[in-house]
Amino acid sequence: MQSASAAHHHRRYLYGILMAGVGSMLFSGKAILVKLAFGYGANAETLIALRMLMALPLFWSIYWWESRRKQMSPLTWLDRGKLFFLGFLGYFLSSYVDFLGLQYISVGLERIVLYLTPTIVLVISYFVLQKPITRMQWYALVVGYLGVTVVFIQDASSTGIHAWLGMLLVFTSACSYAMYMIGSGEMVRRIGSVRLVVYASSASAVLSIAQSTIYDPSAIFNQVAPIYWLSLLNASLCTVIPMLLIMIAINRIGSPLVAQAGILGPVSTIFMGYLILSEPVTWMQIGGMTLVIAAMWLLVRSDPPKKKSPDSNESSDVDDAKILN
Repeated sequence: MQSASAAHHHRRYLYGILMAGVGSMLFSGKAILVKLAFGYGANAETLIALRMLMALPLFWSIYWWESRRKQMSPLTWLDRGKLFFLGFLGYFLSSYVDFLGLQYISVGLERIVLYLTPTIVLVISYFVLQKPITRMQWYALVVGYLGVTVVFIQDASSTGIHAWLGMLLVFTSACSYAMYMIGSGEMVRRIGSVRLVVYASSASAVLSIAQSTIYDPSAIFNQVAPIYWLSLLNASLCTVIPMLLIMIAINRIGSPLVAQAGILGPVSTIFMGYLILSEPVTWMQIGGMTLVIAAMWLLVRSDPPKKKSPDSNESSDVDDAKILN
C-alpha cells in the first residue's frame, strides 16, 4: 500500500513539473506568434484586440465550469471596479506595450525582460509597501539586471536606437504586470484566481476592442486569414491553455517548484526565435540569459517557508508573479 501511494505521489510530482514546463513554454510562444503576425502587416492594436476577443469565450467557459464545482460569493460594485482596473493594468496595458516593444527587439530579449517581473514586484514592494529585501534578494536583483544588460547590448549592436525603444516598452509592460500582481494579491485570496482572471481579461477585451475601433473601425474584420489563425493560436495555445496548465501544476507541486520550472520560458523563446524567425543565438545572449535564470533561482531560494493552515491558499505577490509572467 505504501509503495503504491509513493508511486502515485511520484507520478503526480512528475506530471506537475511537466505541466509547469509546458505551460511556461506555451506562454513564451506568444512573442513568436506576434512577430509572425507583424510580418503580415498587422498592428499591435488589432492583434491585442483579436487575442482578447478570441480568448474571452474560453475564459468564460472555464468560469462556468468552475462555478458548477463550487459556490462563489457575489461581487460588489467596488470589487468590479477594482477588477476592471486590474484588467487594465495586467492584461490590456501590459500586453499592448509588450506588443509594441516586440516591433523593435528580439523575442529572446523580450522574454528575458518579462522574466524579471518578480524583481520589479520586489522593488515596488520595498519602496511603496516598505517590505524588507534580504541580502539574497539583493544579489538576485543585481545578477538579473546584469544579465538583461548583456542581452540588451547584443540587440543594440544590431538594431541601434530601436533597441532602446523596444527595451523601454517591454520593461514598461513588466512594470505594469508587476503592479497588477501586487494589486491582485488581496483579491485573489478572496474571490479566487479563476474569477479574477476571467473578469480582468473581460475588462481587457472591452478596452482592446474599443482601442482598435478608435484606431481603425474596420481593422478587426479586414485582416488576411493568417492573422486570424495566428491570433486564435495566441488566444488558445499561448494564453488560456498555459494558464490552465500552470494553475493545475500549482495545485500539484506548489508555486516555488512551478516558478523554477518556468526557466524553460526564456530558454525556449530564444531557440524558437532562432528556428522560426531566424533570429541569431550568440554566446553573449546565452550568457545574459543564464544570469537572468540564475537571478530567478536565487529569488526562489530566498523565499522563507510560509507557515499556513492546510486549507489556506495564500501566496506572496512575488510567487504569483514568478508563475504567471
